[in-house]
Amino acid sequence: MNLGFIGTGNIVSDVITGISKSKIYYKKIIISPRNKKKAQYLKKKFNKIIIAKDNQAVIDMSNWVFIGVLPQVGENILPKLNFKKNQIVVSFMSTTNYSKLKKMIKKKLIIIRAIPMPPIRLGKGPVAIFPPNRKVKSFFDKIGQTIEIKNEKLSKNFWAISGTMASFYELLNALSNWLTRKKTNRLDAQKYVTLLYSALAELALANSSKPLKNLVNEQTPGGLNWQVVNELRKSGYYRLLEKSLRKIYKRL
Repeated sequence: MNLGFIGTGNIVSDVITGISKSKIYYKKIIISPRNKKKAQYLKKKFNKIIIAKDNQAVIDMSNWVFIGVLPQVGENILPKLNFKKNQIVVSFMSTTNYSKLKKMIKKKLIIIRAIPMPPIRLGKGPVAIFPPNRKVKSFFDKIGQTIEIKNEKLSKNFWAISGTMASFYELLNALSNWLTRKKTNRLDAQKYVTLLYSALAELALANSSKPLKNLVNEQTPGGLNWQVVNELRKSGYYRLLEKSLRKIYKRL
């Protein structure tokens, strides 16, 4: 099986890295030359990577085609490309919906929308896909954990949540900077903050069958964590987060 990638941005690089380190069987990974520097970097770093001469060559040489360009770019180039029978097409484009993809691709193929996140390079993290598909689920289960969504309208909710990644990293950055200003070594500060939040996420995952609010309510009234969460509530921090999600959803 040959895997083709149109686009060589960050998320495509993360997916290719995850695949290259996984037990997924493939003959070649064919990538487009759109970002020459990143394409050359991936070819040098991993075996079995070929840089195609153009996007059509990626399609011609591949069994599965992954579309990892910005929506406005994809909507411009996809109608000009000729896909093959029996190909599987997986789109990472956030605001290009399923019906629009079908119209642009113009062939009756298996078309899947997927939401991979950067931890996929480590073989971790959720990958939401629509519509459900056994082969695509099996593929992404080897480099993460697949969540199948049966309704595209519901999938918009997952795309919205995926838009909070940078704000999470900014939280870690703010906490780390605070420790650094208090004369803590930067590496120690970053290590402490990232280890703490990684462990908290693991604990939340272990308790995910129960309401997450239980973990909030475990905090001792009047304690340090109780103080911070209540001050953030009063400041409107969480309301602003929900407001941002509504805006992202509307954009989608």
